[in-house]
Formats: sequence, structure tokens, C-alpha cells
Amino acid sequence: MRKIDYSFLNNALLPANLINLTSSIASLKTMAGVRKQEYAKIFTELEAVAKVQSVKSSNAIEGIITSDERIAAIVNQDSAPLNHTEGEIAGYRDALNAIHLNHDNLDLRESDILRLHETMMQIAGYEYGGKYKTGDNYIIEEDKDGNRKVRFKPTPASEVEAAMEQLELAYMDARNDAGINQLLLIPCVILDFLCIHPFRDGNGRMSRLLTLLLLYKNGYDAGKYVSFEEQINNYKGFYYEALRESSVGWHENQNTYIPFIENFLSTLYMCYKELDKRFAVVNGSKITKKARIEATVLNSLVPISKAEICNILPDVSPTTVEAVLSVMVKNGQVKKIGHSRMTRYIKV
Repeated sequence: MRKIDYSFLNNALLPANLINLTSSIASLKTMAGVRKQEYAKIFTELEAVAKVQSVKSSNAIEGIITSDERIAAIVNQDSAPLNHTEGEIAGYRDALNAIHLNHDNLDLRESDILRLHETMMQIAGYEYGGKYKTGDNYIIEEDKDGNRKVRFKPTPASEVEAAMEQLELAYMDARNDAGINQLLLIPCVILDFLCIHPFRDGNGRMSRLLTLLLLYKNGYDAGKYVSFEEQINNYKGFYYEALRESSVGWHENQNTYIPFIENFLSTLYMCYKELDKRFAVVNGSKITKKARIEATVLNSLVPISKAEICNILPDVSPTTVEAVLSVMVKNGQVKKIGHSRMTRYIKV
């Protein structure tokens, strides 16, 4: 059976790009912490938007899809699911809420992992929610011609309980080791969880919930305000390639965690950078929605569309963006390029 041990992370020598990423994340984290104290209302609005995006994206990665309107109703209004698919979406909402509200009391321990899985699967009516798999499962991939093959064989069902115990103990040892950077530990733990694949279904979504849990417990909460799951979904080709590379040789203890660590750090960095963009201001002036829109356009090096501004500032309504852009054009601050959906704005 695979041996799980993270002691190799103690003062580990890393590629320069990973060191730079961890440093950049630390700086952005500090800045976000300062802003959170000053702009609590904006962070509350961003959290509400990000929660919808997280529920949508994490399920979409697994092919669980409904309309944006129904996603918003399920997440924001506790709307009753209309079908099985929406039951799965509502279950993820509940598990995500549990982490947002109670992450201080949750941990990477068997009881919490099983409870989160049960919560995630409950509304959809799965009998195996909160229980480890009883049969072996396989990771299947399909090529462009539709040919299917086994890409990875996870831990056999008969060994899952022991493997999960080993994962928990290895994490606890590493978490308490002052020489181990938690930003390096978290992706290693998540990779091992995915390779164990302890559940019959829902392993991918659980891995993203556990990622957020471990990040929050270590003070890295950008994913609460800019959806971590959405970043994965936007670049899922890179995510799956990193997962594939880092899982090669896993059973023989010969795998390298570096590709998955790099993908994880890049995703977290993008979350913090996106959060930073939400607060783009000139000369530290008081952040109003109008000032944020103006700064977003004026700081853009290339022509930017209304839709792109709305993506950067998801808590600001398209109507407000349109009104501010109209005034900026009238005042000669920016010029309008193109027509209809091709319309862009650039600083004069």
C-alpha cells in the first residue's frame, strides 16, 4: 500500500517559480487582510457572488449543470431543487456553507470528511453518502475519437479506510511541523486524497471542498471572495494535466507532487490577483463602486468591454457599469471603440 509521508516538505528545495508564487501570495494575502477591515461591506457582497460561482463551477466540472438563474435561486434563496441535478447542486451548497460558517471547528479528520460527504450527497438521495466506497473504481479518460481507457486505478476499496487514516495522521504530523510551508502541504494532501478516491462518487467535488477548508484554516481565504472552483473550471485542462503528471508512479511512491503544487499555487495566486483587481483605485481614494469602475477602465492597458468589467467587479450591477462608462465617455476620460457586443473602452 502507498505510504503517505510529508516530511520531505521540511525546508524542501523548490523551483524558483514556486518560491516566487508563495511570496506573491503572502503579499497579496496581507493586502487583502487590511482591505477586509476597511471595506467589510464590499467583502460581504463579494462573498455572496463567489458562493454562487463556486457552487456553479465545482458542479460544472463534473458535468452537473443547470441555468444561472436556478443556481442563484438555489444558493441565495434556498430554493427547493426541481430535479436530481439540482439536488446535487443544493448538496454542494450545504457542504460549502458548512465550511464557510464552521471551518474553525472542522478539520481533515475522518468524522468531518464523512459528514461533509454525507451533507453533499443527502439532498440528491444517495444512500452511500458519508460512507467509503465498497467496490473498486477507476479513473477513465476518453480521447477525441471516443475511445475510453483506464487512466488511473485508485486505492482498492479494501484499503481505503487504512489509507484515509494514514492521510489524516500524515497531515497532522506535517501541520505541526514548523519547517513545512502549509501552502505546499495542502496540494500534496489533496493529490493523495484524489489518488485514494475514497468514495463511490463525489471525490472531485469533495477535493475542492477540502481544499477550501484547509486554506481557510490557514488564513488563506481569497476563495471565499473569488471562487477558487471557478478558476479551476476556467483552466481545467491545466488542472487535469497537473493531476495526471503528479499521479504517475503514485502507488509505487515514485510520483512527484511538483506539477500539482504549481497548479494549486497558480490557482490561488489568480484568486488573490482577481481580488486585488476588485479594489483597483487611484491614489488610495475612498473605494466607491464608481471609483472602482473608473479605476478598472483607466488602469487597463488594452481596450476593455462592459462584460469584462462586470467579471472583474461581480458585485457591481451591469446597469451601474454602463452608467459610469457613459459619463466617462462624455467627460472625455475614455473613448468608445466598436459597436454592440464588440464595444470596448480605452483610456484617452
